[in-house]
Amino acid sequence: MADITLSSAVRSNLNALQATSALMSSVQEKLATGKKVNSALDNPNSFFTAKGLENRANDLSTLLDDMGQSVQTLKAADEGISAISDLVDAAKAKANQAQQTSSQTERAQFALEYNELLTQIEDLAKDAGYKGKNLLGGTGNDLSVTFNEDGTSSLSISAVDYTDTSLSTGLNLSDLATATDGTATLTLSTTATSGSTLDGNYGFTAGDTITLTDANGTEVGSLTIDTTTTAADLEALYDGIDGVSASLATGTLTVTSEFRLTTSSSAATPADFTTNGTDSGFATDTAIESTLSSLKSAQDALRAQASTFGTNLSIVENRQDFTNALINTLEEGAGQLTLADTNEEGANLLALQTQQSLASTSLSLAAQADQNVLRLF
Repeated sequence: MADITLSSAVRSNLNALQATSALMSSVQEKLATGKKVNSALDNPNSFFTAKGLENRANDLSTLLDDMGQSVQTLKAADEGISAISDLVDAAKAKANQAQQTSSQTERAQFALEYNELLTQIEDLAKDAGYKGKNLLGGTGNDLSVTFNEDGTSSLSISAVDYTDTSLSTGLNLSDLATATDGTATLTLSTTATSGSTLDGNYGFTAGDTITLTDANGTEVGSLTIDTTTTAADLEALYDGIDGVSASLATGTLTVTSEFRLTTSSSAATPADFTTNGTDSGFATDTAIESTLSSLKSAQDALRAQASTFGTNLSIVENRQDFTNALINTLEEGAGQLTLADTNEEGANLLALQTQQSLASTSLSLAAQADQNVLRLF
């Protein structure tokens, strides 16, 4: 204060004590924050350089989070491909089962199961997304991963469409035709009964042969007419075939079949005839071989796509590791510019505390010297 006069000794010690207090405050701030540069006032060059490094580290940290989500999207797609591959193997097993049986009824059932597997493949592909992005979902699902803060380094990952197995750009697997029941009629005579003999009647003579074949050309039944063969025997010929039935009424034999059944006869009449149903997609060996070939191509496509996604995943994970390391480097560099040496600052504080104690004692002694004047009065 201007109105108070201090002796030179007191003022000198007071200034020293104030300076020591200011230094102690500064050291205590460094110890409290762990930084030797807390504002631009402490060291403008170090402060702004460190701030730039920290800002870049923060930007990269945000990108690192995005990379992590991209990794999860790729993993979801890879898991989807693995599951689809298993379903394709199951479809291949159905085709092989169909190939190993001559029963058209069983082949028709295998075709239905095959189609169900394709439906499951499509449903699985639709469910392979992560946070709204599905790399197996086709258009609109391409993934872009950014690796640096200005966007000049990135990776584009193209989606494939497995939600429709029939697409030629995808798995190129189409649903098989399903079998439908068909009928055909053979008119013997309005007076024919089950016990009526065929020899010499209705165009048949002893020695004639009736042969039944399926769409694959495989013989599924035959009957040789002799003198005792009756209409009931002909009816039993059809009834004895899996998926085929026959009934005789008012002289007409009606044949119902779950597949296209062809009847050939060596007799002049009746003429050959075929039931009007449709065959399954596994009706012929040729069709099964074609399906197996398509399944192999689909499996090859799945493996190639899995390899592509695997490469993309490796790239993103490597960039993750690099970005993590770079963030650590930036933060370490910023720390070198701003972080305090706590050991050194602790030693400084201890020295300042000692200095403050000495300054206080010196100030007290100086004040006592001024008080000695009072003793003269």
